[in-house]
Amino acid sequence: MGVRLCAAGNPARDWLPVLGLTFAAFIFNTSEFVPIGLLSGIAEDFSITESKAGMLITAYAWVVAAASLPLMVAASGIGARKLMLCVVGCFMLGQAMSALSSGYWMLMASRVVVACSHAIFWSIVTPLAVRIAPPGHDSKALGMIVSGSSVAMIVGLPLGRTVGIYLGWRMTFAAIALIAAAVLVLLAVLLPRLSGSQGFSWKQVPSLFKSVSLRNIYLLTVLAVTAHFTGYSYIEPFLAGTAGFGEAWITVVLMLFGLMGIAGSVLFARYYASRPSFFMGYAVMGICVFLLLLGAASYDAVSMIALCLFWGLAISFLNLVFQSEVIRCSPSSGAAVAMSIYSGIYNVGIGAGALIGGLVCSHFSVSAIGYAGGLIGVLASLVFLFVCPPARRHC
Repeated sequence: MGVRLCAAGNPARDWLPVLGLTFAAFIFNTSEFVPIGLLSGIAEDFSITESKAGMLITAYAWVVAAASLPLMVAASGIGARKLMLCVVGCFMLGQAMSALSSGYWMLMASRVVVACSHAIFWSIVTPLAVRIAPPGHDSKALGMIVSGSSVAMIVGLPLGRTVGIYLGWRMTFAAIALIAAAVLVLLAVLLPRLSGSQGFSWKQVPSLFKSVSLRNIYLLTVLAVTAHFTGYSYIEPFLAGTAGFGEAWITVVLMLFGLMGIAGSVLFARYYASRPSFFMGYAVMGICVFLLLLGAASYDAVSMIALCLFWGLAISFLNLVFQSEVIRCSPSSGAAVAMSIYSGIYNVGIGAGALIGGLVCSHFSVSAIGYAGGLIGVLASLVFLFVCPPARRHC
């Protein structure tokens, strides 16, 4: 990750660059998941099924999965500040293209552009945040980035969905493009000038897989994330059609789901160092249990909301723990590349989950997505219990 840039100075001012990256994480995460809240509108506008509209999520995830490693290796020698600004600029243009889409395939192409910027962004943002944060505050810097992602779930996704309902889904993407432009200016002002690294070649990539810890993280990631997104990708039609929630209550549930990400960040920063086994166990096995209970909880509104709160905490812990462990287990020179592999594998899980969820919706019923995701979660739980090192379950 390189030499730290922060020296002693104004404590509040020292955090401004990390705050800028937090805003960037907010807008990137909003963009990634906002189609989940817009599936019905996109499907109706283009006269397609919700499962076909869900392919926008699947394709996006698979592009990120395929592009993360090659793009990051190619860009590894570019200065971090310059690279971050280029990535946010590309992201902004992709969002504008989404807003102007006149057909399904044009929207799909625009999402591919955004996915390429996403592939690099999530590879560099957490190592960069740790690098520019005041010394000794790695967990806080990581927590801020994940909090930005969580606020996207609380504010960005529901607000984007609300804009989509009342003004049309294209206006949601237009608003994201405008906010991205503001974030680009903010980062140009706040980010310090950083030296480029020596680069990380393809010949060095296999060395990362010599780490048993990293291999375990990657394996658990693809299983747990696939399980999660098998259910979460279709949470909007599930809440509407199976649980009987109205538009307003669906928005509230999505906001509460994201709120647990902030709660998770606070708990992580305070307790993770002393209780790593609990955090990873709750993340992996919690996703499994809450998905399996999704159908039963749908018969009672209070139970459904409570389940979503605990489920949201589980995925928050997973994101925090796994990113922290990737950075901890990888060499400093290869942290961004290791994160790009993690990001790619994570998005394989997103794409596979969205695909499996779509197949379940098409051939069975949206009410069955929890059971399908839960079965994959059972496999993830078995890997956690019997493959990860038993001493600390600290993969």
